[in-house]
Amino acid sequence: MPKLQKNLKLADVFAISTGAMFSSGLFLLPGLAAAQTGYSVVLAYVIAGVLMIPATLSQAELATAMPRAGGAYYFLDRAMGPLVGTIGGLGTWVALVFKSAFALIGMGAYVALFFEAPIIAVAVAMTVAFCFVNLIGAKETSGLQRALVVVLLVVVGAFVLVGSAGVATHLTVQMDKPFMSNGIDGLLATVGFIFVSYAGLTKVASVAEEIEDPDRNIPRGMILSLTVATVAYASAVAVMTAVLPAAEFYGDLAPVAAAARVIGGDYSTAAVALVAVAAVAAFASTANAGILSASRYPLAMARDQLVPAGFARLGRFGTPSWGIVATSAAIALCVITFDVAMVAKLASAFQLVLFGLINLCVIVMRESRLEYYRPGFRVPLYPWLPIAGILVPIWLIAEMGWVPMAFTAGLIALCTIWYRLYAASRVSRAGAIFHVFERLGRRRFGPLDSELRRVLHEKGLRDDDRLDELVLRAPVLDLDGAADFERVTAEAAVLLGRRTDIDPDVLTATFLAENQLGMMPVVGATAFPHHQFVEVESPALVVVRVREGVVFELDVDEAHVTVDEPVHVFVFLLSPSSDAARHHRLLAHMVGRYEEIVEAAGRDVSRAELALNFFSDELFASAAGQDRDRRFIWRRQSAPS
Repeated sequence: MPKLQKNLKLADVFAISTGAMFSSGLFLLPGLAAAQTGYSVVLAYVIAGVLMIPATLSQAELATAMPRAGGAYYFLDRAMGPLVGTIGGLGTWVALVFKSAFALIGMGAYVALFFEAPIIAVAVAMTVAFCFVNLIGAKETSGLQRALVVVLLVVVGAFVLVGSAGVATHLTVQMDKPFMSNGIDGLLATVGFIFVSYAGLTKVASVAEEIEDPDRNIPRGMILSLTVATVAYASAVAVMTAVLPAAEFYGDLAPVAAAARVIGGDYSTAAVALVAVAAVAAFASTANAGILSASRYPLAMARDQLVPAGFARLGRFGTPSWGIVATSAAIALCVITFDVAMVAKLASAFQLVLFGLINLCVIVMRESRLEYYRPGFRVPLYPWLPIAGILVPIWLIAEMGWVPMAFTAGLIALCTIWYRLYAASRVSRAGAIFHVFERLGRRRFGPLDSELRRVLHEKGLRDDDRLDELVLRAPVLDLDGAADFERVTAEAAVLLGRRTDIDPDVLTATFLAENQLGMMPVVGATAFPHHQFVEVESPALVVVRVREGVVFELDVDEAHVTVDEPVHVFVFLLSPSSDAARHHRLLAHMVGRYEEIVEAAGRDVSRAELALNFFSDELFASAAGQDRDRRFIWRRQSAPS
């Protein structure tokens, strides 16, 4: 499948996350929320931001471990299987379509304040415009997103600063809005009401495949975005509460504009105009981020054969053009056909379900003990924080009433029907949850190990990994005649023992015990046994070649890999256990690079000859005086002839 370009940086992650949040949560909901709880509406926004922490951190962990297009869909599919993945993917796509349509309607309403234009026509026109921007490329889309977010934050920041300076003049207005006017129940109900204001934060996970250095940029961008959003929400709402009388504030659908009119004084007209510009930027950034993220769900699902394959094709500019067009068309249809505001609120309940499932994914992936599940960021306070992230959405959905729950159940039913009728016969995948079950004596899905290893390979090496030096120093040992894996391991252990001062018998026993179940990756006629030892100071590599090959007999019910042909080359990797992440990066890069070479060689090339020629003395160093300036073997672009 074609790959998306990695051209999104930390600023883009922040812009996508932040821009996806600031719309109705700031420019529409504060007055309605204050009517339920009075001045404590500020506290409600802070509590909602805190409750968003588990979902944010869980998304960050999963996105750094599996930076793939589709975000939540990919996590759910790989953790709990294609049925749950289909529900998460299609359901989230539908929810994002409705939320984006709602943002465009809000944008049209603010534009209509200055120009005499039908709201629906403006919303459809902006949908078409954002569609074209997204088709051109993610970098261009994120560039627009950054510009919109800058405008938004500058205006909101000015609103808070000017408003705070004038709060003392209007402070007595607060007295008609008591703190927690409806008690603790009213406060908690308000938290549930405004929680969806933060829901856009996790949209960035769907474009994780296009982010440079995801281990660094995803968690930093998301955490920074949540912090900025919480502070901005609380500060701006505090200003509105301080300067607007209850009779005017409660129920006002444009409370920011009303507050700007009060604090603007002689410049009230200009202040309201600036707020309107910020509102247009907010709704536009939400809609733009919605199309950007939603279009990646059909792409990811098409790669896995859950929707038609056409959605997996990239267009002229390297973007998922069919997904973008389909998403934009669905948004335009919603704008024209449905009561978007009502449906968007109902779709929020499904997003809460999704948040709970994302936290469950973290638990499943951690407990599966998958060797190549190596996130660059880990949720702290595990498992208590993910468990809290599961319970919070359940409570919030219960607060929303039976209508949102019925909508969510109906959406899940439709996604299940699609899976049964279209996708079930096309996939044979299982999720990491079977790896958890294996610990209870059940089965696991072996190919998931390989897929996560490829993901780790594509994330690349770090500068201090120095795999080229490791390969150049690796001795190559040829064994004559027939040999079994025990002999191969014993010979390799002698060489590794000289480099690590570990008893060769201990090394032999360890490698044999770990690899009896086929834990080592096998590509063509080459196997990669590996282990980590406390006593090892730095990684060591040894290559053993057996021209007659070694035949493996593994228990098909227990083995983690299938070895259906003799293995002729063994690449032994030994690393310090204190740096497990580096060990798996080295292994994943070697295996992944060799997989690419085997695929490039094609089926007509003998796997045995390819392996024996590739791991030859000409390519590996067998003496200390080897030329260290040679091109590194793993960067070769084609297989040797």
